[in-house]
Amino acid sequence: MSPAVTVRAAEDPADREACFAVRKEVFVAEQGVPEDIEYDAHDADAVHLLALDADGTPLGTARLLHGAAAAAKNGGDPAVGSLGRLAVLKRARGLGVGAALVRAVEDAARERGLTGVDLHAQTHALGFYERLGYEAYGPEFPDAGMPHRAMRRAL
Repeated sequence: MSPAVTVRAAEDPADREACFAVRKEVFVAEQGVPEDIEYDAHDADAVHLLALDADGTPLGTARLLHGAAAAAKNGGDPAVGSLGRLAVLKRARGLGVGAALVRAVEDAARERGLTGVDLHAQTHALGFYERLGYEAYGPEFPDAGMPHRAMRRAL
């Protein structure tokens, strides 16, 4: 990844809106996910992360669910966080932005005392997550009309 790319917690409203704009471009416009299912009640309490270039232009985003919200996604374990909504704009793919976001989610999970991170990966992205130490488990399942697999990495 270029040293000019930074990842930070999206703690102010402008950063949060930038995260949502990236998600809208990638998931809604590019992948055809219905907008009414892209955003959910978990967004209010999630840790949102924003990747930016040297000029402060958003490149990607991810979110971490923890506590009861994560347990609802990962099969009931509140000690394991849930990585989701990882999106990198088309022009920034292949630059290490996605990997930097995953590592930032893992750091945020460690800060909260979590012992692992779980995620639901689109099947075409399994190799990306495997290279970052995640292991797939369970059968393939549909989510937003696309095939997914559950994956987990211990921290």
